[in-house]
Amino acid sequence: MDSRYAVYLSIFLLLIVFLCSGCSTSAATVNVSAGAGLTEAMSEINLLYKYQQPDVAVVANFAAAGTLQQQIENGAPADVFISPSSKHMDMLQAKHLIIENTRRDLLFNKVVLIVPGDSTLGISGFKDLTGDMVKKVAIGDPESVPVGMYAQEIFMEYGIMDALKSRLVLAGTVRQVLQYVESSNVDAGVVFMTDAKTSPDVRIVANAPDFINSKVVYPVAIIDTGKDRTAAADYQEFLFSSQAGSVFEKYGFGVIGR
Repeated sequence: MDSRYAVYLSIFLLLIVFLCSGCSTSAATVNVSAGAGLTEAMSEINLLYKYQQPDVAVVANFAAAGTLQQQIENGAPADVFISPSSKHMDMLQAKHLIIENTRRDLLFNKVVLIVPGDSTLGISGFKDLTGDMVKKVAIGDPESVPVGMYAQEIFMEYGIMDALKSRLVLAGTVRQVLQYVESSNVDAGVVFMTDAKTSPDVRIVANAPDFINSKVVYPVAIIDTGKDRTAAADYQEFLFSSQAGSVFEKYGFGVIGR
C-alpha cells in the first residue's frame, strides 16, 4: 500500500471514529412519577421541557399517589415525584427515599363534589348524599388516592360516613371517579377541581370546607435512588419556571409563590 494512501486512510478512519463518538453520547433520562390528575398539565409541560432540553428524555408515570409511593419503595425507576398529597411524600421522606433539601411545595388545588351534567336529584351539598334517591357515590380509595382520603375526612366532619358506607364506590384513581360520574354510573363523586374542569359532562355542586382545601398541596422532590440527580434537579427547577406555571394555571391549578 502506498504510504501516502495509508496516511490518508488513517486520518479518514480517525475522523469517522471522532464523529461517531460524538453521536453516541447517551441522553439523560428523567423518570417522573405524578398523580393521575396531573396527566394533561404534565404532558404539556414535558413537551416544553423537551423543546428546551432536547437531549433529555422525560418518561412520565401517572397513577394514584399511594400506588406511586409503593412503586418507589419497591425500586421502580423514579427521579422526581409530584404528589397530590403531603401524606405520601411524608411516607417516602420517613424512609429516607427522597433527598430532603429538594422537597418543595409546587401547587394547590380544591376538592369538589360533582354530579352528572343531567342529574335531577337536587344534590347541592355533601349532606344531600344521604338522601333516599342517592344510591351510589364514587370516591377514590382512601388507602391510595389522596382525593379519597379527603372525601373520607369530609364525610366524617359532617357526620355522614356511616350513612354512606354502603353507597360508596371506591375507585383506583381520581380520573376513574370522574369517569363514573360522567357515565352516570354513580349519582355523585368527589374529585379535585382541576379534574372536574376537564369534563363538560359533570357539574360542580359544592366545594369542600376550607379546613380540607387548605391541606390540598402538591409537593415535589427528587428521589434518592434516582439515576441522574443533575438532570432531575434541572427538571425540577423547570417546574417552578414561569413557562410551567402558566401551563399549571391553564389547567386550573394554583401555583405556590405566584
